[in-house]
Amino acid sequence: MQTITLGGVDVTRVVEWHAPVAPTTDIFPASTPRMWQDNASWLAPDFWDPQTDALVANVQTWVLRSGGRTILVDTGLGNDKERPHMPAWSGLRTDFLGRLLAAGVRPEDVDVVVNTHVHADHVGWNTRLVNGEWVPTFPNATYLIAKADFDYWNPAGNGRRRGALGGVGIDLAGGNMFEDSVAPVHRAGQAVLWEDGYRIDEHLSLEPAPGHTPGSSVLRLESGTDRALFIGDLVHSPLQIAHPECDTCLSEDQVAATRSRLRILEQAAETRALVFPAHLPGHGGAEVRRDGGGFAVTRWAPFDRTR
Repeated sequence: MQTITLGGVDVTRVVEWHAPVAPTTDIFPASTPRMWQDNASWLAPDFWDPQTDALVANVQTWVLRSGGRTILVDTGLGNDKERPHMPAWSGLRTDFLGRLLAAGVRPEDVDVVVNTHVHADHVGWNTRLVNGEWVPTFPNATYLIAKADFDYWNPAGNGRRRGALGGVGIDLAGGNMFEDSVAPVHRAGQAVLWEDGYRIDEHLSLEPAPGHTPGSSVLRLESGTDRALFIGDLVHSPLQIAHPECDTCLSEDQVAATRSRLRILEQAAETRALVFPAHLPGHGGAEVRRDGGGFAVTRWAPFDRTR
């Protein structure tokens, strides 16, 4: 497995799914073909397939070992979930738990689960199907979920949803996402619905970064001289590092998402923090620097490439 150490925190990447997703010009409506072509030397083949114009992405979980506890950042797609607007993610039967075990983590070992936001590809393994019932996959874990997202997607409250998003036909809250992956952990008394910010331990803290969803968040790692930011879906492609103004059609509020992305990338450049987007294949993350109106990659994270 791929593990690096940042200060007093071990970080392991566990990949559940890797494939082309959809045409980049559909997912990033503010981008142009020229933007992708001008950056082809470093976007292809890890992040972009120029032959098909497809965004290449991972669905992955970051495993953090900090202060004697095991923390999962996002739980991917999950098995047996109905996702009618994303057939490639519907009814999956992956060996994610086996991959997690290969990383030395049993479900009962997990102390904290962080959902950076509530979308189907970030909460799927919150639960698993046992005797026809959805139960928490990690029986001893506290699940940290932003209250803004819990309320927004909760069909029993004042939540709302946009439905199939953009020209890609992807509905990241579709099917029974809330009912099968969020509500069960709340009913089990394992969910903490946080607001404004949340301190996990001396090295790790959560802060809001709204836009992609109302409750989108960033997990900040500060340990010794090392810095890292697990930024969820603030960035879907490294093109958004060079062109942070390019948001996806998958955001609930594109203006707010762009504002959050600029703020977090600026902080990363100032502190030389490694930036870990949720879906980045290749080396999984990067250190960035200011470059004109955008940013540039100074170095890739020291994980082996997934491709």
